[in-house]
Amino acid sequence: MNDSFDTPRRRFAPLLLAAAALLAGRAYADDATLGKTLATQGSATGVAACIGCHGAQGEGNAAAGFPRLAGTHAAYLSAQLAAFADGSRQNPVMQPLAKLLSAHERDAVSAYFASLPAPAAIAAGTASIDPANAGAWLATRGRWSDGLPACAQCHGAGGLGVGTAFPPLVGQPAAYIAGQLNAWKHGTRPPGPMALMPMIAGKLSDADIDAVAAYYARGGATNGDKQ
Repeated sequence: MNDSFDTPRRRFAPLLLAAAALLAGRAYADDATLGKTLATQGSATGVAACIGCHGAQGEGNAAAGFPRLAGTHAAYLSAQLAAFADGSRQNPVMQPLAKLLSAHERDAVSAYFASLPAPAAIAAGTASIDPANAGAWLATRGRWSDGLPACAQCHGAGGLGVGTAFPPLVGQPAAYIAGQLNAWKHGTRPPGPMALMPMIAGKLSDADIDAVAAYYARGGATNGDKQ
């Protein structure tokens, strides 16, 4: 080995690592600023501020059926924006806006909303659930006589979502959840992981959809959920 060459290289290695870390930190800060700007102010290219529909804290809009974004996994949000942009997921409001965003901007705004606090998880205990509470029963137990698994099996016992593939349901507006279930039922939304959702939605009646949507919108409260 050539010690005269190795010594300067070893001496400068910590400086190079520090410089790389500094650049990475600046890039992260820039992305965070970009994401917040897009979310709260929109862009000069015509993208409207996301908070105009999805709420100042990404909480959604129950009256209009606009979904909660806060606390949703960034990769899931970015994938949905990409689907709107390429037309595989359809929505007259979101498609033109998503098309104006670059892939980098989609990732940045998704990371911003993912960083915002989500609603509390639904209590996981299911022993006391009344079978007459259709929404709670479907969400936590399913209906195996029809081959229908519980929503909680993929979306988590607390409804907070699992990984990048299964989004949170708790705290979403009932109209949004019902709208997406109907979109899968009628084939107007991409099937998603393992094509599970069209199969599941196809086994739900209109009353089932309304009940499970109301259950998650209320954060797991079951009063008034009887069908």
